[in-house]
Amino acid sequence: MIVCIAEKPSVGRDIARILGATADHRSYMEGNGYQVTWTFGHLCELKEPGDYCENWKHWSLAALPMIPQRFGIKLIDDKGIKEQFATIKKLYDNADEIINCGDAGQEGELIQRWVMQKANVKCPVKRLWISSMTDEAIRDGFAHLKEQKDYESLYLAGVSRAIGDWLLGMNATRLYTLKYGRNRQVLSIGRVQTPTLALIVQRQKEIDNFKPEPYWVLSTIYRNTLFTASSGKFTSKEEGEKAFSLIEGKPFTIASVTKKNGTEQPRQLYDLTSLQVDCNRKFGYSADLTLNTVQSLYEKKFTTYPRVDTQYLSDDIYPKCPGIMNGLFQTSFGANRPYANLIRPLGGKALKKSKRVFDTSKVTDHHAIIPTGVPPRGLTDIESNVFNLIALRFISVFYPDCKFATTTVIGKVQPDNGKAIDFKATGKEILEPGWHVVYGKDTDDENDGKQANDTKILPHFEKGESGPHKPTLTEKMTTPPKHYTEASLLRAMETAGKFVEDEELRAALKENGIGRPSSRAGIIETLFKRHYIRRKRKNLEATDTGIALIDTIHEKLLTSAELTGIWEKKLRDIEHHKYDPAQFINGLKEQITDIVRDVLSDNSRNMIPTVEDKG
Repeated sequence: MIVCIAEKPSVGRDIARILGATADHRSYMEGNGYQVTWTFGHLCELKEPGDYCENWKHWSLAALPMIPQRFGIKLIDDKGIKEQFATIKKLYDNADEIINCGDAGQEGELIQRWVMQKANVKCPVKRLWISSMTDEAIRDGFAHLKEQKDYESLYLAGVSRAIGDWLLGMNATRLYTLKYGRNRQVLSIGRVQTPTLALIVQRQKEIDNFKPEPYWVLSTIYRNTLFTASSGKFTSKEEGEKAFSLIEGKPFTIASVTKKNGTEQPRQLYDLTSLQVDCNRKFGYSADLTLNTVQSLYEKKFTTYPRVDTQYLSDDIYPKCPGIMNGLFQTSFGANRPYANLIRPLGGKALKKSKRVFDTSKVTDHHAIIPTGVPPRGLTDIESNVFNLIALRFISVFYPDCKFATTTVIGKVQPDNGKAIDFKATGKEILEPGWHVVYGKDTDDENDGKQANDTKILPHFEKGESGPHKPTLTEKMTTPPKHYTEASLLRAMETAGKFVEDEELRAALKENGIGRPSSRAGIIETLFKRHYIRRKRKNLEATDTGIALIDTIHEKLLTSAELTGIWEKKLRDIEHHKYDPAQFINGLKEQITDIVRDVLSDNSRNMIPTVEDKG
């Protein structure tokens, strides 16, 4: 008998239907030589401190650091989980072969490997590895099953991550709670959550300590067009007024008019982070809500595997794209077919194949998030919004580049004495909208939220023309940095706190981001639950407890996004056979030992306020 195991009952039942395993035994399906069962996500977890040592059952500074000689796993203490595991073990004990059908990612691999270890599996194991849940993809996956050993490094990366989080989380949480928490609240410390909190706290302090300062901008209106002085802003009113007096009543002369044609490529396909960013900016959805929604779309077969950090497709997906387009063309919501008119211009010719879209070298386990071509049915409003973003992005990458012309006009005013003062005006004219057609007027620029096709067309200016103008001196105030939103925080986590606008550079920094795309939403939610941060409209603010916690932590490993990003890079290298898991774990053991020693030697009486202290 061949036993297949999936991560969720709904997925298991889909697989069973395709395999012909139709007999329902409640906790598994059977038929056609297969038994198909499932986990409920994690069934096993790393043992707790008290499972290793009697002395570790009680929170005590004297017991730290807690470093087990050998880590072990145990079943999660839940009646339903124990019953399901008993079914799985019974099926495994009589299996001729097992097919691991867990989610095709690091966490999915870890979930199933731990269950197999706990069940003491001896028979051969194969791996189903698919990027979508369509019937076609599942059948194709079973026709091309992989060897379980091919994913050993994926498991080693997952278990290294889990052990690393245990070592740092268990030890540092007890350490800081006992030392600084007044025994009134648990001070949760985590390998990823604490540097993420540090990013928010640092930004909060920059805002709180910001002192606005006035500055003055000199500009002028000539032929109903606003020109701004090229000399920049003046830091004193007197300096600005002096410049104003020099040009008042003097003619304005056009010194140069330059036109430059340019192109704007379509936005790249979505990975999980960029989808979460857009959903937060456009709809205010939390990262967690977006992840859960796109996971639901995946399980309903409408979109591909969501927990990805690449924005590329492998070359073998290109032949499938016309079929996906046809599925979108047929998609209707009531009487409305939202994608038909957008896809029609692409028909009758080969779809564009760009290296910004199709590049096998940029794809490891899974490709970017795209529609599967299965027309969606019965979507909630939230699912519809998320699906629409994915569908429009997919359609847009096959459209031509947007072509535009940028006009720069330089004007001069010559005072009676001294150097001429330069002014500049720029305008942008869309010559061929290209991919912007897909979005209409809703083409937001990812970096600043402005509409990328919001154009200002300048009147025709001739070099040498001259005439009267109306100068103005405007007082303005410097503004503080913006609070993090979930969108900007996700970007900061992706790039280890570095502010990066350029898409290609941002992609290069992903290797050193903190957390995995699939875990970042959960990290943010944990900070809310611990009352370290709060939402104020879309903004994320640090609470007094969160600020005090970060102020108390002096160990850079715990608070530095950059250092944590280096650890994340090592975990990715483990996954790609480039780094030794034992070296990663040993490094963390040394770090936690040093942290415990340093904190215990702190003679200050720092105490971190609790939520109750704020009353």
